[in-house]
Order: sequence, then structure tokens, then C-alpha cells
Amino acid sequence: MIRARRHWMLAGAAGTAALAAARLAGAQEAPREGRDYRRVVPAQPTDVPAGKIEVIEFFWYGCPHCNALEPFLQEWAKKLPPDVVLRRVHVPFGDRRHQQLYYTLVAMGRAEALNDKVFHAIHVDNDRLDTPEKMTAMLSRHGVDAKQFMDVYNSFAVRTAMRRAAQVSEAYGIEGVPSFGVAGKYITAPSMAGSNQAALRVVDWLVARERQGAK
Repeated sequence: MIRARRHWMLAGAAGTAALAAARLAGAQEAPREGRDYRRVVPAQPTDVPAGKIEVIEFFWYGCPHCNALEPFLQEWAKKLPPDVVLRRVHVPFGDRRHQQLYYTLVAMGRAEALNDKVFHAIHVDNDRLDTPEKMTAMLSRHGVDAKQFMDVYNSFAVRTAMRRAAQVSEAYGIEGVPSFGVAGKYITAPSMAGSNQAALRVVDWLVARERQGAK
């Protein structure tokens, strides 16, 4: 199943440039359900306080398209309004050691500071980070203590976070990454919207729709 999902991710994103070009003339057109986004059925509970709107980025460290999205996402996140909360869910695709790496960094409070370093190591330095030894060798260059990392990496808390991420991914029906969940009700993705920037614009539109109480 994971192998099939990986194929979908790679093949589905291959036409992103063509989709973007085809929609250029209609750039001002409002996003369309079934094309630019879909509904989550059933809608999912969110993990934010009342009055806040949750946006989830579903991603995988080993995904080249997630790596390409990262700089756009970081810039977008800097401008989030106060009622929007962004959180990340690392899907259980590919080598689950990447998922374990992410939730270890989350547990250590280092994920946001080191996400770009992990992406760079995998996609630029061609270091697959597919063993704990490779992970600690890379992370030690960024001030992460190897023993502390391994203690957390093998912890029950990290395994629990991984299981929870798998459950959330399944509940949202995630079959490819990167994808975005909005308010527990909607899914969009660059492969649907046509480009990374277009997907983020759809997210903004869905947030505004949710803020206005649209059904």
C-alpha cells in the first residue's frame, strides 16, 4: 500500500507545471470543489482552541515535492493571522524511520529549527538519513546530543506520536504528499491546485471560507 501511495505522489505531481499553465488565464477564479480541493468525509476534529482554524501540512521528509514546497511554506507561515494554527503531520509513507526522526525532533523541541536541515541533508547532500547513526552524525553538526537523541528516538512517546500521525493521515484519506488539511473539513494539494503557490492560495481561501462560517 505504501509503495502504491509513493507512486501516486510522484506521478500525480509530475503534471503540476502543466496544470499551473492551463489555469493561468483563470487565476482570479475561485477554487472549485473537486478540482482544487475536496471535502473530508466525515469531517475530522481539530486540535486547536475554540476560535482558531487549524491547517495541517501532511508531509514526508523523503518526498522531493515536500522539499520543494518547504521555502514557500516557511514564508507563508510567517504571515499567518493570529486565528490560524499550522501544524505538521509526518505521514507513515516510505521508510518510517523518517517519521520516527521527525517526532523525535518534535519531542526534543527542535523540529521547526531543524526541518530545513533534514530536507537539505536528504535532497541536496544525498544523505538518506535511513539509519539512526546517519541521523545522529548529521544532527550532531547542529548541536543535537547523540545520546539524548537516541533516548528520545526509542521512547514510547515517539512511537505513540507516530501511531497518532498514521491515524490522522488515514482519517483524512491522505494518499499523496504534500497535502493540506483545513479546519478538519477540506484537503488541497499542489497536485490539485496546480502549483505550490496555488495550493497555499487555496488554503487561504478555505481559511477565509471557514472564518465566514460557510457550510
